[in-house]
Amino acid sequence: MADIVERYDIPVQHFWLHGPRSGPAVEFAADAGMWNVYGYPELHEVLGDPATFSSDTMRVVPQAMLPSKDDFSLDGFITQIDPPEHGKLRKLVSSAFTRKVVADLEPRIAALTHELLDAARDRERFELVADLAYPLPVIVIAELLGIPSSDRALFKQWADALFQRDAKVSVSRPEEERQAEMAVVMKPWKEMTAYLSGHAAERRKQPRADLLTKLVQAEVDGERLPDDQVVNFAIVLLIAGHITTTMLLGNTVLCLDAHPEEQDLTRADRSSIPAVIEESLRLFTPFAALGRATTREVELGGVTIPADQLVMCWVAAANRDPRQFRDPETFDPRRDPNPHLAFGRGIHFCLGAPLARLEGRVALNILLDRFERLRTDPDDPVEFIPTPTMTGLRRLPLVQE
Repeated sequence: MADIVERYDIPVQHFWLHGPRSGPAVEFAADAGMWNVYGYPELHEVLGDPATFSSDTMRVVPQAMLPSKDDFSLDGFITQIDPPEHGKLRKLVSSAFTRKVVADLEPRIAALTHELLDAARDRERFELVADLAYPLPVIVIAELLGIPSSDRALFKQWADALFQRDAKVSVSRPEEERQAEMAVVMKPWKEMTAYLSGHAAERRKQPRADLLTKLVQAEVDGERLPDDQVVNFAIVLLIAGHITTTMLLGNTVLCLDAHPEEQDLTRADRSSIPAVIEESLRLFTPFAALGRATTREVELGGVTIPADQLVMCWVAAANRDPRQFRDPETFDPRRDPNPHLAFGRGIHFCLGAPLARLEGRVALNILLDRFERLRTDPDDPVEFIPTPTMTGLRRLPLVQE
C-alpha cells in the first residue's frame, strides 16, 4: 500500500490506507470525547447488537452541537432509527429493492452507461466521476423516486456540501467551530428538504408509479407518514442511493489501475467482476465509519464502555484486520471467503447494496469493453474526497485509449 499511498497522494486522515495500524481494537479518544472500534470481531459484535449499540447517536451528542428542532428533524431518517420503528420503515421500501426489481433495472443501467460514455467521448479528457460514476447512480435513483434526474447538479451540490468536508469527527470541539460547522451543513439540508417537500406535496395531489408516491401513501400502524418522515426517508434514498455507487465504481477502477495484472485478468474473464468489486469494497471501503451510541455499560474488546457513549465504528479498518483477512493490505479478488462489512451488518445492512453491486458490475463491464486500458492520467492527478469517514474519489481522470 505504501506505493499506492504515494502514487495517488492519499490523504493522511484516511489512516486505514496508510498501512497496518498498531494499538488496541477498541480505545477511547479523549480529545474527541468518544470511543473508536477498529477490530473486525469487535465491530461484527457491535453491528449485530442494535439493542446495546443504538443507531440513535443524536441522543448522546451535546445539545449545543445540534441545530434547533424547528430547523432540523431526523424523523424518518432510517439510518438513525432503532427497532421496532426501524423495521416498520424499512419494510415500506424493501419491495423497491427486491432481487427481481433490481435485476429488471439492468437494461436501463446499461443504456445509461452507454449514453453517458457517448456524451463524454468527444471531450479531450475523460473524468470518471463527473462523466459516469456520479451521474449514473443518481439518474437511476432519481428515476426510481420520481424526481427529475436533470436536477442532478443540485443533488451533487448538496451531497458535496454535506459530505466533502475534512472536519474531524468529535463531540469535544470548541463552540465556535461547532457553530461554523452547523451553518455549513444546514444550508444544503434546508434546500434539499424544501425541494423534496415540494415533490412530496405534488404526489399527494397527483400520485404516480414511483417510490416517492409509495412513501406519501404508506401507512405505519394505520397512519400515514408525517411530512418530515417522508422527506427524510427520501433524502436518505437520494443521497445514500447514489453516493455509495459513485465511490464503489471510482475505487474499483483505481484498484485496476494500481494493479494492471488484475485488470488484464478481469478483462479476460468478466465473470470475475463481482469478486473484483467485493475486494475493492473491502480494501477501499466507501463509508469508512459508522456511528453508534451505547444504551448500557458493555465490555468490548477487553475494555468497558459506559452507557450513553458515542462509538465510532471504523469499518474500513475492520475490513483490514489481519485476524480476519490474510494479507489484508493486498488487493486479491480471489479472496474467498470475503466477509467484508462495507455494506454493514444486521438490521441496518445497506438496503441498496444489490443495486450498487449491479450498477458497479454493469458499468465496469462496459468500461472494459470501451477502453483498451483503464489508466489514470499522469498529467492530471486523482483527488480523494477529504472527508475522514469516507473513502472515495472526487476526481478520477482517465487517459482515453
